[in-house]
Amino acid sequence: MIKHLSVLMSASALSLSAAAAPGGSSVISQEDFTGAAESTVNGVVSVKSYATPRSARGISPFGNSDDLFSSDPFFEFFFGQPRQQTPRNRRQPQQQTEPKQRQIGLGSGVIISKDGYIVTNNHVIADAERLEVTLNDNRNYNAKVIGSDPTTDLALIQIDAPDDLHVIPMGNSEDLKVGEWVLAVGNPFGFTSTVTSGIVSAKARNISSATGAGASRGIESYIQTDAAVNQGNSGGALVNLKGELVGINTAIYSQNGSYVGCSFAIPTSIVNKVIDDLKQYGTVQRAFLGISFMELTPELVDEKKIKGVNSGIYVASVSDRSAAREAGLKEGDIIVDINGYPTLNTAQMQETIAKFSPGATVQITFVRDGKKQTKSVTLRNSKGDTGVTKAASLTDLGCAFASVPQERLEQLEISHGVVVTGIEDGRMKEAGIRDGFIILAVNGQRITSPDDMEKIYNGVIKGDDDKVLYIKGIYPTGKQAFYAVSLID
Repeated sequence: MIKHLSVLMSASALSLSAAAAPGGSSVISQEDFTGAAESTVNGVVSVKSYATPRSARGISPFGNSDDLFSSDPFFEFFFGQPRQQTPRNRRQPQQQTEPKQRQIGLGSGVIISKDGYIVTNNHVIADAERLEVTLNDNRNYNAKVIGSDPTTDLALIQIDAPDDLHVIPMGNSEDLKVGEWVLAVGNPFGFTSTVTSGIVSAKARNISSATGAGASRGIESYIQTDAAVNQGNSGGALVNLKGELVGINTAIYSQNGSYVGCSFAIPTSIVNKVIDDLKQYGTVQRAFLGISFMELTPELVDEKKIKGVNSGIYVASVSDRSAAREAGLKEGDIIVDINGYPTLNTAQMQETIAKFSPGATVQITFVRDGKKQTKSVTLRNSKGDTGVTKAASLTDLGCAFASVPQERLEQLEISHGVVVTGIEDGRMKEAGIRDGFIILAVNGQRITSPDDMEKIYNGVIKGDDDKVLYIKGIYPTGKQAFYAVSLID
């Protein structure tokens, strides 16, 4: 039932005309908006994700999947998940042998090539068993996941469609200026082909550090705008008035889950690198400098008696076997520039490093003892070398997983688990696990099927936490056992 619908007309909107403003300066015409809108709406799609109720329960990144906004009142990634309510007088079936898939998410995506590649947010497609893409002309297609990257919240999917797809051309987010007009195109609340306008409010915005919201959500260097975006806009396009893609809408700042004037988009400077890597390698080739750092603040300047610089990235420590250590960077250095890109805050630092792959050589300008220096640094991957990182697979564990026969469950007096079979040389065998071991939980999460193992494994591989599986289980003899399986080479 619709409770309230308010129709608002802003006085400022009436000023958009082709007439000249006082003093001879021209005002942006409505045609500039309509042209960009018409050239982009057909390049934005609706992305629906489906999963069975068993798989869907408890996997929302917000905690309770029935309350999307309860766990984080400040940043909403607007899944658009429909609430499932059951009338009190409707009787539930006691058994359901084959649970049907239901929709667990709704977002947007942007067509980036004629052969059906679509970029969206990772959180739009996370945990989905099936993806359905709807074009602006209502054609529906199933989509497959090419790759995803939780660190930047980006994903690449593909549909098998005719070559008449409308592609939104890539723009350069680095050319955007604060105050420049932009349009957000997406499917808020399921309203397809919605276009809203705003200006670029800020660039290189790190929303976690800016608001003190706790741990970082990964690489954060967002374009901040005041274009209205809401639940369902995730993965949609942020375009300039030329109709070029400059960002992927991903988050809002809100205390109530609704748009309040601050929305954030991943810039194409990051999107291009991530999508190219996902297409070519299936995983992002992420470069690391090998330092822990913090933004320079007036308090830190006073505390450390820093001279010659008031803003930049303060090197708190240098990791062993890292590019930074090889280049001679030291604790107390203040990095101010990398390859000509300023690094005066966390967001700029993250965005700049995210542009490069392991093996790339960059020039780092830093201040030490009040004097500027520049050194050449060859970036490395997380393993400390410059090799190509391969997409991880559950088969890397060196075994298979199967459902536990009902009679075995009854014999051991357990209700769930998966059994390890066909163990070969690999990580599981190295940890001491043997054939027949029944896994009950991994990293504190209950295991009920082989699919659960794959989801947890992929989550650990793609996440920013320790790359280890803490496994709890039982052998057919009734002996309980605990293992730690490292996923690091």
